[in-house]
Amino acid sequence: MSPQKKTILVTGGAGFIGSHLCRRVVADSHTVISLDNYFTGSRDNLVPGVEYREGHTKDIEKRIPETPDTIYHLGEYSRVEKSIEEPALVWDLNVAGTFGVLEYWRKRKCKLVYAGSSTKFGDGGMGRDQSPYAWTKATNTELVRNYGAWYGLPYAITYFYNVFGPGERAGDYGTVIEIFHQQHERGGPLTVVAPGTQKRNFTHIDDIVEGILLVGEKGEGDDFGLGSEHEYTVLEVANMFSKEITMLPERPGNRLSSGIDTSKSRALGWSVKHDLEEYIKSLNTPL
Repeated sequence: MSPQKKTILVTGGAGFIGSHLCRRVVADSHTVISLDNYFTGSRDNLVPGVEYREGHTKDIEKRIPETPDTIYHLGEYSRVEKSIEEPALVWDLNVAGTFGVLEYWRKRKCKLVYAGSSTKFGDGGMGRDQSPYAWTKATNTELVRNYGAWYGLPYAITYFYNVFGPGERAGDYGTVIEIFHQQHERGGPLTVVAPGTQKRNFTHIDDIVEGILLVGEKGEGDDFGLGSEHEYTVLEVANMFSKEITMLPERPGNRLSSGIDTSKSRALGWSVKHDLEEYIKSLNTPL
């Protein structure tokens, strides 16, 4: 990032990705403000030197009266299959909440970096309508683009691909890598949602943060994919932890492929530097 001191706002700053971003930005001596409702974020993720404000993104105007130089909007509902069960919650966080952020952006006229969802590229473009989560995220990318055009605002939209690394969580809102890790640590079988052949591009959190910051500094417009080009099936990843597998029934919203394009990010100088298999080895889990 630029050596000039900036004020950076991170929504979802207590979450997995947001906390890593906050840690990196505050280390660069910038002023960092986090807005988080702690729905999936955790106070265990709080970073010294970051100013934390608790609240819903639809109340951002009340909670963040400052004018930041850049907004990194990560604070949305972020689970694909679970969203089928919770459409009202998805609407509240991803539609009402993000509208609040966009209005705040319009009034402040700073730069917005929006974390879109790679689900909209899945299954040949059909993924955008496969779940309430995917639909709201795809719709929000259109709204960000339109706000940028309507009001002459600077923005960039990134797309993350199956982020893994230190600080992941398991449970209903957890990542598949951490779910597998904890299941293996407990000594039981790993549960894989059928068919198991669904392909994913797993990307280390450090690579994601480097990409977010690069896009925040240099990126303009849409389509900044941040993901490893290496595809694994979910079953292949499970087998990195254990050969003891229990298959679960297929779930609505479970896309079979990701679809990835990192060309615009790579043009800025971004590249993947971390490997999934090496990370799993680092967990002291034999391959």
